[in-house]
Amino acid sequence: MLSFPDSISLASGYGSFLPPAVVVGQVATALQAGAAAASSIEGLPELRAAIARRYQRQGARVEPGQVVVTPGAKPALFALFNSLLQPGDEVLLLTPNWFGFRGLVEKAGGILRSLPLDPADDYAFHAEKLEAALTPRTRILVFSNPNNPTGRVYSRPELESLLSITRQHPDLVVLADEIYDGIHFGPGRMTSLLEFDDSQHQHVVVNGFSKSLALIGWSVGYLVAPTAIARHCSAWLFTTATAVAALSQVAALAATENAEAISRELCAGLISNREMLRAGLAAIPQVQNHFPAGTYYAFPDFRAFLNSELEPTTGSAELAARLRGAGVEVVDGASCGAPGFYRLSYAVPEPLLREALRRLTVTLAAG
Repeated sequence: MLSFPDSISLASGYGSFLPPAVVVGQVATALQAGAAAASSIEGLPELRAAIARRYQRQGARVEPGQVVVTPGAKPALFALFNSLLQPGDEVLLLTPNWFGFRGLVEKAGGILRSLPLDPADDYAFHAEKLEAALTPRTRILVFSNPNNPTGRVYSRPELESLLSITRQHPDLVVLADEIYDGIHFGPGRMTSLLEFDDSQHQHVVVNGFSKSLALIGWSVGYLVAPTAIARHCSAWLFTTATAVAALSQVAALAATENAEAISRELCAGLISNREMLRAGLAAIPQVQNHFPAGTYYAFPDFRAFLNSELEPTTGSAELAARLRGAGVEVVDGASCGAPGFYRLSYAVPEPLLREALRRLTVTLAAG
């Protein structure tokens, strides 16, 4: 009989992935070769060139000089915000979205404003709402694709509709967080912001290696930006940090050169758990769930189970605490701008996911 821990976490942003064999092999070879090459703050030239080639294969016009390698995706975001924001500048965040953006923006001296998207229409972009939300102080617009926490993947026509508005504001920087770009279960591949015309030098993508490419703990991320912005970010990093460890960059280079195969293998390994979670949520009465095409999360609507006497954010926290007490850790959607929704990861060992679903079902049924 299986024995389970008292607490099972479906809250982690990291999967239970081993590093890809091709990465381990190339890092071992580099270690055996002796001393690693010193890196400039922007990153090893061969890694920056490989990242640029990856986007070029998708039809993007990206040069290595636009790529800045950072010690994780969060430092890439922080470098960008510190390089662009002046006191009082606003960052408009399409929500629900990752809870970490607020702290990064505020520590960089900016003001975070949210533009909520509606679960009733699957978090669609609406050009008129975006136009109304922009102000003269809005310096950066942020969205994620695939979205964390909803898993929503935005198509080329949807992105074009968003960009039809942003092009009317040439001083606005459009930032796409694409760190889950390889975890995609829909037809075709995900469309990057970098594939669109950027004649006004507005588009920035932040990405990394810990989600779609299984380099958990290697601390490598990057940003791709217009050359002037990339240089500002590099200068800021030069005064505040050191270059990413060379061996981590060797690992990132191997992952970049084999990105499609690595992501394809990760997705294949996630399908069974993905279907288990989909079926488990569908079997719970009153749960609303548009199962997403991207990421390894579901973001079900549990608002029917909230205490109606409590304010939504308080009620959302109360239900998260009840689930925690029953032995299931989840991410409270209130932290992402969506109280009553909960982010559940299925990138966990299958027996733990099955037991977590059982505990969650029993707890919700008990009211």
